[in-house]
Amino acid sequence: MKPYMSQEMLTFPFLFLAIFFESFVLVTLLSKPARAARARVPGEAAPSVAVIVPCWNEATTVAATCESLLALDYPADKLEIILVDDGSTDATPAAMAPFAAHPQVRVIRKENGGKHTALNTGIAVTKAEFIGCLDADSFVDPAALREIVPCFAKPEVAAVTAAMSIHQPGNMIQHMQNAEYTFGITLRHTLASINGLYVTPGPFSFYRHETIKELGGFRHGHQTEDMEMALRLQHAGYEIENAPRARVYTKSPDTVMKLIKQRTRWTSGFLRNVLGEYRSLIWSRKHGVLGMLILPISLIAVVSTLLLFSVTLFHLGQSAITALQIRAGIPLAYAYLPHGSFDWFYFPSSFYILLGATTLLTSLSLIIVGKRISETPGRIGVGLVSYALLYGLVVPLWLARATADVTLGKNRGWRA
Repeated sequence: MKPYMSQEMLTFPFLFLAIFFESFVLVTLLSKPARAARARVPGEAAPSVAVIVPCWNEATTVAATCESLLALDYPADKLEIILVDDGSTDATPAAMAPFAAHPQVRVIRKENGGKHTALNTGIAVTKAEFIGCLDADSFVDPAALREIVPCFAKPEVAAVTAAMSIHQPGNMIQHMQNAEYTFGITLRHTLASINGLYVTPGPFSFYRHETIKELGGFRHGHQTEDMEMALRLQHAGYEIENAPRARVYTKSPDTVMKLIKQRTRWTSGFLRNVLGEYRSLIWSRKHGVLGMLILPISLIAVVSTLLLFSVTLFHLGQSAITALQIRAGIPLAYAYLPHGSFDWFYFPSSFYILLGATTLLTSLSLIIVGKRISETPGRIGVGLVSYALLYGLVVPLWLARATADVTLGKNRGWRA
């Protein structure tokens, strides 16, 4: 059997699975629950809301973050902003100080204990009906909160996620992330319609206060407290909704190494939470699509991406060896064609290229759909090109690093 024959046989199942999942997303987009979510309009109801901004060394962004919250289209007497300085060592306290006298803002300083402790500190000092979280490097659209509140109409909904984009992407890496985040808008909107979300991201996710207290507040969650909370909510039988037009913009890593560090933490947190405390969710019929489809496919995606990347590297290595053999004058027949072997020439290998191209084009289409659903302003063209050229190259890097960390039991710092 020729080397590229086995490579293609390994590649096919995972490309097929990718196309299956993307087709599932497209079909679900047309479902009645998804269409109803897109048709949902902001209401006049204004329950009491507190937004907690946990900060650790965010001196350059926290003021703009707070200003964006104060500009929300929401009654001032119903909106409370809680800035929690988690033992910063930079000028974060000084950046917070001008807001201390504002009637809507409460400023709290505490010893460093991690983001989950900062969130719990904020929760402990408010009586608001709904609790929001906003990373200190993120900025919200004025209409975002009005989009989120109606999502809590059903009592079983315990959390609502927003539509995230990258704030002012400046280079190819950031444009790539902006396209990825816009793809995420489509996915969260789609998966929320079937209660398949397993993470409530830090930028402007909201929770029902009484439910958070019932479940005991935030936990460390392997440095992914937002994912751990979402999985705990799902495990307890609650639902997580999505507000696809609640726009929030977040700062992003501007180099490959910074991006790998961030995503290593996210991925290792996912693996440790799902394969650890919440492994009972996997293949759980009780938890519907989340247990039977989303979590298993997410785990398979980690393995398949690493496998496909390894196959690609192997193929490139073979090509390099072949080039050297040609230069050295070694007959290729002796290198690759044992006597009596099956000639794979007649197999339509271009079929695999077609599958790969279909997967990429569908992904790009879902990015465009996400931009339209969220009504996010700005152009996405550079993002689409960056995504097509770079995403498949960098994803295996953080997946490999995270998988190695989990396998070896290695724990990294927040920004290590």
